[in-house]
Amino acid sequence: MTEAAVGFYRRMKDLPSTHLLGTGTAMCAGCGGLEALHEIYDIIGDKSIFVNAAGCMTLLSVYPFTPFRGSWLYTAMASAPAGAQGVRDALDILKAKKQITDDEDMQVVVLTGDGSAYGMGLSATSGAMERDLDFLYICYDNEGYGNTGQQYSGATPHAAKTSTSKGARGFAGFKKDLFSIWAAHQPAYVATVIGAEPLDLAKKIEKARSLKGPRMIIALSPCPTGWDYDPKETVNIGKLAVKTGVWPLKEYINGKVVHTKIPRQRQPLEDYLKCQGRYKHLFEPQRNEVMLNQLQQKIDQYWDNING
Repeated sequence: MTEAAVGFYRRMKDLPSTHLLGTGTAMCAGCGGLEALHEIYDIIGDKSIFVNAAGCMTLLSVYPFTPFRGSWLYTAMASAPAGAQGVRDALDILKAKKQITDDEDMQVVVLTGDGSAYGMGLSATSGAMERDLDFLYICYDNEGYGNTGQQYSGATPHAAKTSTSKGARGFAGFKKDLFSIWAAHQPAYVATVIGAEPLDLAKKIEKARSLKGPRMIIALSPCPTGWDYDPKETVNIGKLAVKTGVWPLKEYINGKVVHTKIPRQRQPLEDYLKCQGRYKHLFEPQRNEVMLNQLQQKIDQYWDNING
């Protein structure tokens, strides 16, 4: 796809009506990461090689099968960008030797969870961006180590309860700003997306496909098992993440950050929090007004700076 081709996805009816990614996998019902991946893969297409770091999405593969119509490669949690480098180098060598044509070339896609993206694999990702690796990196961010019991990660929000932060105040740390860390490397593209906003997601993946170099995508991925909610609420919780302002939809390109969907009349943050069992301790047995106000003020401050 060329830059001139960007702009196809303008309305909801422009989105693909069928999914390329197969069904019948061991993924959890209501997985927000799988929701986003379905939409992303429809746009990337099957001329792709997914380099999948250990995590929730490796449950997609039941040896010797995967639901991908294209190629899939499994790596250790910290080394997916290094694996992508090897694949991209191999494709470039084959092209240079004229053993494959440009039409036979494939998109190299890294797929990781937040445990890898925010933590264990961050140095390998940094190195890949410094080398200007031509790849697309997708992080499905369920804000914890979801595949091993929802231990806290570098993406876990302040006050959320996890299997390793069970105190009355929840997680004492704060979610790492991975968007800014990636943008500081000045890659070709960085964007945040969520499956519950499919048109915004489609436009960004379409734009990323038109570019060369490191293209980085963070998809907030509501997690029924880790966040403790009914799987049927995944889309609703995703929409609330945007409407309350807790998950800003934005992109970095040509040295600038642009917000692609600004919630002009934001809903109260507690509308998002009270849907999830991981925040139940903020409301029961008694309401923690101090913590709720602190969390709301942090969101307000972010958007005041944006709108200021």
